[in-house]
Amino acid sequence: MTKKRLLLFVVITMAIISQLRANKTARFRPLPYPLSDTSVVATGMVNAASQADATRLDAGIEAGNTAKIKTQNGFSDLFMASSLDAANGSRLNPRAVSFVQDYIEKNIKDLQGMKSWGRPYFNMIDRILSQYGLPRELKYLAVIESQLKPNSVSWAGAVGPWQLMPGTARLLGLKVSRKYDERTNYVKSTHAAAKYLRDLYGEFGDWLLVIAAYNGGSAHIYSAMRKSNSTNFWDLQYYLPAESRNHVKKFIGTHYIFEGQGGITTLTKEEATEQLSGSSMYVFHRKISQEEQNNAKTVSISGKYHSTIISKYTLMDLGEFSRYNPDFDKVMASTNNTYELKLPAEKMELFAANKYQILNESVQMLLNQTVEETYMPRYTAAYAKKEGR
Repeated sequence: MTKKRLLLFVVITMAIISQLRANKTARFRPLPYPLSDTSVVATGMVNAASQADATRLDAGIEAGNTAKIKTQNGFSDLFMASSLDAANGSRLNPRAVSFVQDYIEKNIKDLQGMKSWGRPYFNMIDRILSQYGLPRELKYLAVIESQLKPNSVSWAGAVGPWQLMPGTARLLGLKVSRKYDERTNYVKSTHAAAKYLRDLYGEFGDWLLVIAAYNGGSAHIYSAMRKSNSTNFWDLQYYLPAESRNHVKKFIGTHYIFEGQGGITTLTKEEATEQLSGSSMYVFHRKISQEEQNNAKTVSISGKYHSTIISKYTLMDLGEFSRYNPDFDKVMASTNNTYELKLPAEKMELFAANKYQILNESVQMLLNQTVEETYMPRYTAAYAKKEGR
């Protein structure tokens, strides 16, 4: 009996040790693909994903699961804003519903896994896209381009997580040779892709056309425009190569899976203007030159900031501030008061140095305005009555 107990004790002990080792290994499991940029690791961008991003990705996948269930009762309902309580009111064009339905059903399981192991890469990409004033949802382009694999190679010779061609990569400042190819460097290739996407948006002003051009080149877009006599993606799509046409729809499907709804990058310019609230449209209205764009910095802010106070602390004329940041006060006064603040680099340094003073003074200014708007009419009416007016 003693021997049996001893044997049982040994077996249980070994099982516990084995489990502890497994947990330790899982906890410190290395990233599947190295980011190869020590500055990113040093700032904690890789090893400490923000809770906000984690929550948003989890919510998006949960919504994607809901979407899959809804297909049993009529898939088209998924793309109405009310079906997923979409805060931004975006709807998918009916001409994409069938394709996106099939795409979601085939890919949702794989993308569920990616939303977990890919979170450090998404955080890094978010940070870089924000620096260029680009929508963070463009990170899903890397998902459909390469499944986030840095060593991915296409049949045409495109390489890396962003699938850049050699000539395009060199024009964007990357080194491409037999010995060394910076297209496989996560950070450097993301900077290059952001520059390319920024330039394409400056060329077309429509995110669906940008995504199509990223895949097939600008020449195909212009050819399709001429043949269709339209600049609307849904009208010209069948004049594009099938790969580029479907690339756009794959991007839309991926966006719906991760975000649980559409957004500014899943709509044509006309659709965005019609469907989205004013708080989402300011990106279309920046009136700055390409040189100013290149020399500017961008940071995402939320709270009761006011343009007058920011202009004061950054030593900018209010008109100049508004060129960079149109509809700023309108957006910050809305329920969705998050803004991609863009300023010249030297002005952004002033903003960062005085950020808390700016916020405090902005809040105080808004409080004073509220008091005046509330009590001044009463005071004026009472005074007029006293004077017998």
